[in-house]
Formats: sequence, C-alpha cells, structure tokens
Amino acid sequence: MDKFIVFGGNRLEGEVEVNGAKNAVLPLMCAALLTRGETIIDNVPNLRDVRTMCQLLESMGASTHFENRTVHIDTSALEKFEADYELVRKMRASVLVLGPLLARYNKAKVSLPGGCAIGARPIDLHLRGLEALGANIDLKGGYIEATCEQLTGASYRFDYPTVGGTENLIMAAALCKGRTILENAAREPEIVDLANFINAMGGNISGAGSDLIVIEGVEELKPTRYSVMSDRIEAGTFIAAGIITKGEVLVKNCPVDGMKAVLERFRATGAQLTIQGNDVLVKMEGPIQPIDIRTQPHPGFPTDMQAQMMALMSVADGRSAISETVFENRFMHVSELRRMGADIICEGSMAVIRGKERLEGAPVMATDLRASACLVLAGLVSRGVTEIRRIYHLDRGYERIEEKLQPLGAKIQRVAES
Repeated sequence: MDKFIVFGGNRLEGEVEVNGAKNAVLPLMCAALLTRGETIIDNVPNLRDVRTMCQLLESMGASTHFENRTVHIDTSALEKFEADYELVRKMRASVLVLGPLLARYNKAKVSLPGGCAIGARPIDLHLRGLEALGANIDLKGGYIEATCEQLTGASYRFDYPTVGGTENLIMAAALCKGRTILENAAREPEIVDLANFINAMGGNISGAGSDLIVIEGVEELKPTRYSVMSDRIEAGTFIAAGIITKGEVLVKNCPVDGMKAVLERFRATGAQLTIQGNDVLVKMEGPIQPIDIRTQPHPGFPTDMQAQMMALMSVADGRSAISETVFENRFMHVSELRRMGADIICEGSMAVIRGKERLEGAPVMATDLRASACLVLAGLVSRGVTEIRRIYHLDRGYERIEEKLQPLGAKIQRVAES
C-alpha cells in the first residue's frame, strides 16, 4: 500500500493538463453494453476505477483493451448478466450496468453498490424509475435481480435529481419501446456527455443538461468511437492548488462551461482567473479571502469540490462556512485537517472554518476520494512534513497526481508503506 510524503511551503508555477473525466467515462463504458461489437472511447484516464470497470465488463464476457488513454470494449460475446459483489463493492458506478443490461437482454443481477463511504446514497430512485419502464425488481441476498419482457417508455419524475439514477434510466430508455420523459433529472455535464455518446451510437435523446430529458427509444444502437469530456473536478483541484500555494498555474483542457459555480467561488477568494478557451490561468497574490459555500446539484456548487475548498478556507484570512446538502457524511476529512492545526467546528451539515496563516504537517489518513485531494492541498501549504496514508482512494479519481504536481514545484513523493 502506498502513501504520500508532502513537504510543504513551495509556490506552484507552470502548466498542468486535465485528464478525461472519471465520472463521465464510467457511464460511457457501461453504455457500451447497449450495442453489439467494439466500442472505442478516447481520452480515458488511467484510474483504479476504470480498471475495475474493465474487470467488471470482462466478468460478463466482454473483452476490453486499455492502452494509451483509449479503451476498446467488445460486447459481441457477452454471456453473463451478473455484476458480482467482489467487484461492485469497490466502486459504486458498477450499478450503472443495471439499465443497459435490462434494456438489451431483459435481465440483470447486480450487487448492491459500494464505493466511498460518504453517505447512504440509496438507489431506490434508480429502481423505481426502472419499474416505471416495466422492470420487475427483487432484492435478494444483497443483490438486485431485475427482469422484464420489454421495457416500455413512460414518464417518470425523480424525487431528487440523482446523477446515477438519471444515467441508469437514460441507458435503459435508449432501447425502450416508445418515448420516455424524465422530469427533475440531474443536469450535470457528465449527463450531457452520456447522452451525446448514445446519440453517436444512433440514439435519440434530447434535453440533457436540463431537468427535462426526452428519450425516443430505438430498436438498435451501433458501436462508435467517442472522446470523453475533461474532468471538471480534477481541473478545480489544480486551480485550488494554485490558489492555496499563492502560485501561478495554467490549467489546460478545462471544461469551463461546466465549472461556472466553482470558478465564481474561486474568484471570490481574490484569485485572478483568466480563461483562454479551455485553459484557465490562475494567479494568487495577497491573502486568501474567506467565502461561504453551499453544495448543491449542478449547476450549483459540486459536492465533489467541497473538501478541496475546505482545505483552501483553512488558510484563508477570516471565517468561512460550508454547508453540505448532498451527502450527510462528507465531513470525514475535518478530523484529519484538525490534526494539521485547522480550526474547524462542525454543526450538523455545516462546517465553520477560521483560517490560519499556516497549517502544520502531520500523519493523516484519507477517508475517501475527494478527502484525499483535500489533504494533498493542505500538505502543500503546511509547515514541515505531511504523511498521507490510504491514498488508494486518490488513485480512484486522480491519475498519478504527484507526477502532475512535481513539475509545478511541489515536493511530494509516493512511497510504499512498510
């Protein structure tokens, strides 16, 4: 098991490029199940979750090949319609095979999902939506068993704009008989990428990016080649690294249209952001200004940037407040930041942060993916040495982040734990 050793105090300068989006590529890989033949996806980050998804698809009989940021998925010989617990427990996105398996094969057996322990994240909204399309759902022994004669288009309104639920229903409805209307749908940019991908295969989806999505079912989808969108959370993390170290960093290949709420909050800290096409030049001079944040579904401030912003606010010049409204258990990084000297008080779903001039290096432990990034940012501005354990969480969503930060001047090393 690896850990990071971070020597704080260096100002970051230079250029860094953003990879393809983890939260976009995983649904695209599942959507390959909707067609027969070889699907090719480009701009794929080399992440633990991507490799886990390849293993999951292979366990069903698909063949995959992942090299040079391109993944090939051939579903011609698919013979098993079950997602086993041993793979699904590692990654919540595995549940996204449910919709496409039902749509194409009329049956699926999928273990209840795992992933980061940041809250309950129930999938009842997925299941109720699939039932509205005609699926029969049973929960047995920790598995979802779903069958249907044929899915049929219907109108369904989500109680909450769930990203995974919207993705599952879009994929299921793509091969439905008739029209499906999804109301109160999630609006995240990754939803748009999934819809564009299915449309490139011959689907008929409109309204993605709004809260009303219309899917006209088609009889068949064909394999295609598609390049996944850039990762807005990785982009935000690198911009935060430039700000927290009072640096000057050009973050290249950002999906800026999907980052408006994040960029607005970054500007409120006093950072100078210059947008040049898909590149963002961040420059920070003077004290970091405190800000208040409330996480919300897109187009609000994303919960996946909350932990990184908390690290930033820990060294701001004043009092900040962060309200977490998406996941009820996403303040687990607070105790680790406190070990580094951060002044943070939590009251329910709100954290109040009183910024300090500097944090202190300490041994800390990552509790989930975004908390890992938060601790890296905190380590960059801490006095002394920070040792971050359990960075396998980080490897689920960031490709060798230390190799991207080192050329900017960060002193960060990956070492094997004894």
